[in-house]
Amino acid sequence: MFSVIVFRYFLIAGSFYFFFYMFSPEKWKTRRVNLHSHHSKQFKKELKWSLISAMIFALAGAITAVAWKKGYTAFYDEISEYGWIYFFSSMFIVMFIHETYYYWLHRAMHHPKIYKHIHKTHHDSVTPSPWTAFSFHPAEAFLEALILPLILFFIPVHYYVLLTYLILMTLSSVVNHLNIEIYPYGFEKHWLGKWLIGATHHSLHHSQFRYNFGLYFTFWDKLAKTECPDFKKLFRQKSSQIS
Repeated sequence: MFSVIVFRYFLIAGSFYFFFYMFSPEKWKTRRVNLHSHHSKQFKKELKWSLISAMIFALAGAITAVAWKKGYTAFYDEISEYGWIYFFSSMFIVMFIHETYYYWLHRAMHHPKIYKHIHKTHHDSVTPSPWTAFSFHPAEAFLEALILPLILFFIPVHYYVLLTYLILMTLSSVVNHLNIEIYPYGFEKHWLGKWLIGATHHSLHHSQFRYNFGLYFTFWDKLAKTECPDFKKLFRQKSSQIS
């Protein structure tokens, strides 16, 4: 399981890093959100923390797998058991629960008494990169790994939904930490773009610390009024740039 998680991380993060930072860096240079260079040895540190995080994620996955084999989870493998409507709906249910959990956990980790001990490790990457996606202190990795097993204990989830969700989770994290805005101009006004987090949204969090706490979506930031007031202006600026 550790090998699968590491492979998924290197495949997705590595693909984005190669394409945007090595294969065609000049093309995307004007779309970089935070213009400060990545600090010395940043990538090496991110890889170290990411491998530790992967071990914690793998342990949580292994425990969940054992619990599933023993019949303790709500995991199911026959779509007919709950039907196609629930099959597709369950993805959004899982994402909503995870989003809610992460948003409030994230805000709690920014409390001064907690931040320096746990979340600072992730924020050491002031200018994020694709490798920042899994770069967490072990305690934060544990807290982040906790929610999905808990969901699987109580919410029926088909294994196709779970596999798709795990891929989307890694993909979203890499895109959000890319520090290069890949969404098109005007996307922030689109019915979907209004709610999706991207590189501009999350890079502002890494540089400002007090805004944009969401994971996939912006709705909690909007409701709790923690969305950066400069986001739309910066997004329009970056998304309109073409080298």
